[in-house]
Amino acid sequence: MKGNITVTESALAAILGLAAHEVPGVLGMSPAGIRESISRILGRSEASEGVVVKPDPNAAGKYQADLYVVVAFGARIPTVVDSIGERVHWAAKSLAGAELSSVRIHVVGVSRG
Repeated sequence: MKGNITVTESALAAILGLAAHEVPGVLGMSPAGIRESISRILGRSEASEGVVVKPDPNAAGKYQADLYVVVAFGARIPTVVDSIGERVHWAAKSLAGAELSSVRIHVVGVSRG
């Protein structure tokens, strides 16, 4: 079958969020903005929570991703961050056919889980 497949930014964000959750040491994602914070308060949570994906204005066809994560207390944060970066790059390419030009991982909290 030939044709074009389009993966939306929100679908890509969900894929990246689920991939980040698979990394040992990641307890969860933190709301990336006020809209996500309100959704969480109202009891609505999505796989894309804590992930912001947007087209890279400097690289056509590529995306920039920001992930806001909560890491387990005692986990080596640099190791967890490196693993998240590798995992989301792999997931974007392998599962969505998308290229990420940059991935910024924001550790916004540490918790005992």
